[in-house]
Amino acid sequence: MARFNRLQVYCTIIRTGMVPLFYNKDAELCKQVIKACYKGGLRVFEYTNRGDYAHEVFTEINKWATNEFPEMIIGVGSVVESGTASMYIQLGTNFIVSPILNLEIAKVCNRRKIAWIPGCGTLSEINTAEESGAEIVKIFPAKEIGGPSFVKSILGPCPWSSIMASGGVSPEPENLKSWFDAGVSCVGIGTQLFPKAVLEEKKFDELALKIKETLELVNKFKNQIT
Repeated sequence: MARFNRLQVYCTIIRTGMVPLFYNKDAELCKQVIKACYKGGLRVFEYTNRGDYAHEVFTEINKWATNEFPEMIIGVGSVVESGTASMYIQLGTNFIVSPILNLEIAKVCNRRKIAWIPGCGTLSEINTAEESGAEIVKIFPAKEIGGPSFVKSILGPCPWSSIMASGGVSPEPENLKSWFDAGVSCVGIGTQLFPKAVLEEKKFDELALKIKETLELVNKFKNQIT
């Protein structure tokens, strides 16, 4: 059962402005990454469902985080069908993120009041997702479907939409500024937030500092929006 209700999840994501996206088959490495995210100031973390036995890794790190970092809201990404969503809900995920719009996932999540963030690539998909209960929609892959100009075009006729950009978002100031200037509520950042060399050399203090600096940039650009 989720430890955080969906209102807490949505509010935390929007307040934070940034969701880290991470996958590794090594549970111990994942724990160190979660610890670095927490030390860097994040209170939300997306473990992506990408490899064999990913659900077993998630189970271990979610149980561990419940004791070690009880304020950390951990969810699962890259979920593309309702069966997988149901499995992760049983394992205690606090939110489900998809790269696609699948309304069967919406039904599963809504029945259990789990936050659901679907991937959308058109205004029609965004509208359908919002009709189906999505408070935040993910545009994906954000860079390829139009980048910040796409976001700005969407929010013109639909200023009530809360958009998370994912795919093509990086920790660089210019990149982050362009997304928040366009009006996103938050961004999802994956591999560019977790350099391979840093992980291989286990420089987790360096990683925590990088996350802290990125979060400070996010807050700066988010707060500049009028």
